[in-house]
Amino acid sequence: MADYHFVYKDVEGASTQWDDIQRKLGNLPPKPPAFKPPPFEPAPDPDSAPKDKSWVDAKTEDELDELEDDLDDDRFLEEYRKKRLAEMKEAAKVSKYGSVMQISGSDFVREVSQAPQDVWVVVFLYKEGSPECGLLLRCLDELAIKYPATKFVKIISTECIPNYPDRNLPTLLVYHNGAVKANYVGLHSFGRRCTPEGVALVLCKSDPVLNDGQSGSEQGVLEGIRRQFIEKVVTEHEDDDEGGSSSD
Repeated sequence: MADYHFVYKDVEGASTQWDDIQRKLGNLPPKPPAFKPPPFEPAPDPDSAPKDKSWVDAKTEDELDELEDDLDDDRFLEEYRKKRLAEMKEAAKVSKYGSVMQISGSDFVREVSQAPQDVWVVVFLYKEGSPECGLLLRCLDELAIKYPATKFVKIISTECIPNYPDRNLPTLLVYHNGAVKANYVGLHSFGRRCTPEGVALVLCKSDPVLNDGQSGSEQGVLEGIRRQFIEKVVTEHEDDDEGGSSSD
């Protein structure tokens, strides 16, 4: 007669009375907890998220365009959407430069004289290999990034003005509405130390030449330039004092 061995397996997590007794006596390890699947949570639905100002702020310009029909029932959000869209388009319109652009003599009328009426244009006349021109260009590179709504261009001096003397370099010409509003001849025009802060202060001495496209007012830009210039002078003065003290 065959010898059959039958092993009974109860529902996972369940135990017999005999097992419970053996566990109390320490003959069996503690009973493992019964398996419980995690509660079901449906994936978040982006369309069901609350629609408020922060929800509109997170949208790109293309997404805001597509939302036009979806917000007809919510007058506040629709008005806010239109406001945000206008702000984004205005920011994109004014912040369109951001670097010192190289031009030639044939480009001058188009890029400078015919620039948009609300745009100030700073023209840098230079000569390759001039240390003074290189120093001023580094300052202008920084200002072009900081004030992207102002147009900065550079042109070899003799391409702009035939036979322009090298002794007058570097030279800056400031244009607005097709007319020259200011000119600065030589590096000494920007103070003893030519710094981006000093150049910015000189450019804005008479007119609001520099525009960051964000400050909201010409006065706000000018106040920021003055503050940065003062901070730069104070820092340089402190550095000079520390250098003098260490040499003693």
